[in-house]
Amino acid sequence: MKILVVDDHALVREGLSQVLTDLDEALTVLQAGTCTLAFEIASQHPDLDLVLLDYHLPDMNGLDALQVFARRHPEIPVLMLSGSASEKVLRQVMQRGAAGFLLKSGMTDELLQAVRIVLNGGVYFPYAIESSRSPPLPPEEALLAKLSPRQLQVLQCMVNGYSNKKISDTLHVSEETVKSHVTAIFRNLGVENRTQAVMTGARMGFQPENVG
Repeated sequence: MKILVVDDHALVREGLSQVLTDLDEALTVLQAGTCTLAFEIASQHPDLDLVLLDYHLPDMNGLDALQVFARRHPEIPVLMLSGSASEKVLRQVMQRGAAGFLLKSGMTDELLQAVRIVLNGGVYFPYAIESSRSPPLPPEEALLAKLSPRQLQVLQCMVNGYSNKKISDTLHVSEETVKSHVTAIFRNLGVENRTQAVMTGARMGFQPENVG
């Protein structure tokens, strides 16, 4: 497993690297203090499993860096880190396709949980940060009515942070069937990606289940 930590503070990078070693004894943690170096490292290591990206960087805004990673390395999930959060920032991070958002003030266990969820193909966002100024959603009943019973099960699995493969194993259907359900969920909820689907599901009342 290989993870890239991008932060302009060496102490933060070292601290995160130490915490991440609890994930896997064979874990390799790469470090970059600037976006320029991060892009170079990502190009040199196509086997990266995850990028932890600071929101505030000296040579490029974290949101812009997120877009560059999405364009150049769409297969690599990016977990955004920030010292503070606002509703506006969270919406922007979601809209640009980050696989998750985490406050630096969070506990070590939360970081490891978020990283595990993202590595498994899920998304991780602080559900407590909700925007009262987000575009209005259709009535909850109307959204729920658009989804079939199976699609509701798939959405719950997505909120749990399950990858398509784990959803397939959990519901005993093929991965192709799962992909079809996920596509239908995007269409019916009016969202563009997995992150937005999970956050919409959370606003509809879906919450991560205790899956041990």
